[in-house]
Amino acid sequence: MAVLSFSSLHAQQGNAARGERNFRACAACHSLERDRNMTGPSLADLWGRRAGTLPSFDRFSDALKSSGLTWDDRTLDQWLTDPKHLVPGNEMTFEGIKEDPARADLLAFLKEATKPSAAPSQSAQQGQRGGMGGMMGGMMGGADPNLKALEPGIHVKTISYCRDTYRVTTADGKTRAFWERNLRFRTDTSKDGPGKDAPALLGAGMMGDRAAVIFSAPEEIMKFVERRC
Repeated sequence: MAVLSFSSLHAQQGNAARGERNFRACAACHSLERDRNMTGPSLADLWGRRAGTLPSFDRFSDALKSSGLTWDDRTLDQWLTDPKHLVPGNEMTFEGIKEDPARADLLAFLKEATKPSAAPSQSAQQGQRGGMGGMMGGMMGGADPNLKALEPGIHVKTISYCRDTYRVTTADGKTRAFWERNLRFRTDTSKDGPGKDAPALLGAGMMGDRAAVIFSAPEEIMKFVERRC
């Protein structure tokens, strides 16, 4: 009970104006608009929501869905401190905010901005427009890899599409989910490109949430993508 009281007080003492500025980094992946999902889920109506249960978002990790958490002052403070510690195995790439004042500011802003009656401010959402530009500069830099002989972890076997989510299954049996704007389809017809009907999945972006599927020819793209929910 002492922890809950501390967290509530912690959020109340934060500075929402400073927290709004801090949120711009979060806005690259999260919207404050109801059911406008991006890399991560919309944060609208966040307080009181059971973790991993937003109906319009399809990419929650199994770890988060089975966590049993409900988002409130205490759990969000713990999540923002260290997501991996609070929910081991979750797929959040954010490492956490260790500074108490910065975390308190962000919590204070989020508590107001995610209320049902709140309207997202233009400045808070600026991170969604071009804020990731600097991170994209290092995508697939350096020499292009030879894709003729693929490791099982990058050899694409199937691609399914449902609503705004692509799911890519590789030869090692693993399936990864991507927001539709975070997965690129490309072709490489050079001598180093993939073989016929053997596309490759290459990671992209510094946060690990983006990727490209490389095909040997354009006509393979639609053959591989199956609309299935």
